[in-house]
Amino acid sequence: MHYGLILSVLVLYVGCGGDESEQTGNEKKIVWYGAMVHPYIAEVEKGVVGYERDTGTVIKRQIGQELTQDNENANVEALAAQGYKGFSIFPADASAANGLYEELVQNGGHVVSYGAPTILPTPASFCVATDVKKAAMEATEALIGFMGGEGNILNVLELIEDPNTILRKEGVEAAVAKYPQVRIIQTIAGMESVETSTVKIQDAFAAKVKEIDGVICTGYTSTVAAAMILGEWNQTPGNKRIRFVGIDTDQVVLDAIRSGAVDATMSQNPYGHGYITCALLSHMLDGWRSNPEYYFVDSGTILVTKDKVDTFQDDIMAVTQRIMGELQSTYLLPPN
Repeated sequence: MHYGLILSVLVLYVGCGGDESEQTGNEKKIVWYGAMVHPYIAEVEKGVVGYERDTGTVIKRQIGQELTQDNENANVEALAAQGYKGFSIFPADASAANGLYEELVQNGGHVVSYGAPTILPTPASFCVATDVKKAAMEATEALIGFMGGEGNILNVLELIEDPNTILRKEGVEAAVAKYPQVRIIQTIAGMESVETSTVKIQDAFAAKVKEIDGVICTGYTSTVAAAMILGEWNQTPGNKRIRFVGIDTDQVVLDAIRSGAVDATMSQNPYGHGYITCALLSHMLDGWRSNPEYYFVDSGTILVTKDKVDTFQDDIMAVTQRIMGELQSTYLLPPN
């Protein structure tokens, strides 16, 4: 990761309005909350750590036990009771999280969602996330391109409980609807782990492999599982090639793309989800106000194909750098 790009932008901030507390950060009570142990959450946390290192701001980091709103409420309310005022949160439930957010804001706090938006209107000042429906549409369009514009797709969703899953499903279906010679032959979900995903994808293959021309995965664990399964399938002599586009950039997936065993994956920007949310909260605790015209901060995606597998990180970090450079000019309003 090219952290120096981000640091150079923050140096500009210090010179154009940041106060001393932004440089030391010791006075600020900011917490980053990850809903559960998950590879995506681990990548977001790296962005939080990067922000701490680049700015000196101390960020409390806590990860929950399960992806439920009750668990999130209990953990975050306990943090609020300790005096924290800035909250970077992955919402466990797109609707119910707003109740927690309202409580935090009424007590003088600021909330920035990451990873998924809550239902509008929301007490959250911002949501820093992938436009997941758009990303799923773009991934599916890419898959259809690899398929030559025709054939049957196995649509592999992740967790129905995740507020992003329904949006991704809509995105896949919207892209397929544009192509009369393409159809979704089966949709499977409930991918709690790589192991679960492996079993469910293998079961789908056992039933329909001769009919499947492409696989779209819009979840991390299912992408890893499918990359392993298809890596073996596509490299076995005599098997027809099944095209594939996934999401996220686990090393297993990148290695499969690099070798040509699978086609592509969509890189999100989890590092930016952590980094940018902390920066927004830091500014708001300094008195900056959210610009109501820019609630959603699209953190960007990159289609990682074989020719981009070694350079996509630079592209993603450039998106984060651009957004950081726009915080005070676009997303935030100056203190009163």
